[in-house]
Amino acid sequence: MLKNVKILGLIVFIFLFAMCNQKSKNDSNKETILKGSVGITVDETIKPIVDDQVAVFEGTYYDAKVSIKAKSEAELINDLLNGKSKVVITARDLTKNEKDKFEKLRINPRITPFATDAIAFISNKSNKDTLIALKTVIDFMKGIPNSRIKGLVFDNPNSSTVRFMKDLAKVKDIPVEGVFSFKTNDEVIKFVSENDGMIGVVGVNWLSQPSPELQDVVHNLNVLSVKGLNGKEYYSPSQNDIAEQKYPLARKLFVINCQGYAGLGMGFASFVAGDIGQRIVLKSGLMPIRTPGRKLQIRNEIMNDKE
Repeated sequence: MLKNVKILGLIVFIFLFAMCNQKSKNDSNKETILKGSVGITVDETIKPIVDDQVAVFEGTYYDAKVSIKAKSEAELINDLLNGKSKVVITARDLTKNEKDKFEKLRINPRITPFATDAIAFISNKSNKDTLIALKTVIDFMKGIPNSRIKGLVFDNPNSSTVRFMKDLAKVKDIPVEGVFSFKTNDEVIKFVSENDGMIGVVGVNWLSQPSPELQDVVHNLNVLSVKGLNGKEYYSPSQNDIAEQKYPLARKLFVINCQGYAGLGMGFASFVAGDIGQRIVLKSGLMPIRTPGRKLQIRNEIMNDKE
């Protein structure tokens, strides 16, 4: 009888140990704001700044893994609405209709602005005129020919740059003649660098932080200064002109998180909007939402006069 009790006790002990061990494993694999893995879909026009943020985030939190997938704005938003993506980084906020759809699903998206980006117009280096009026580009998008522009080159028909320019021009469709589109910003940059008279429309982050293979190509481009629709002066997509709200093609960047729990998406959004993330934005040539503070060390030097 005593032997049976000992055997039963041993079985219970093994069972409890296995349960505790399994719980420990589950806890260690559980996603938190600083641990686990998350997939983030990114607007292709702003991918360079996101790549920088992810590199530093993963280098700071070794148990965090962020995988990036770049898509056009239209694809990205559709994935978010259909539940295929839970965390996205975009160049616009959600519309009222999109927010209403999430409300019906009882989902409350966490929207975190973290930077101000800009759309840039680029031309071949052989083009000596580095100024362009926004009205000239808008007229061309309305189908009004212009000797200044041989063709407009976009990255993707569904991209945020196309949507942004269509909204400005108040057109539903862009003209078939004289408008070219590829798939990515780097393809636009390469095409414009090799073809005179073309005006490329790209995210400025691709120019301020060109990849190693694009650095020489970017040197063969002019980044055009732009006069706004009601403006009298031309401004470049520089960090200073963006900060002073002078450049007419600036836009805010957002992390939109629909995970619905305190996961790695929330941790990453907090990181990019925090001090380190904002310093990364500042260094990239874009404008952070909050300018990081600077710590000044003041040394008091006592000068002893020798008599």
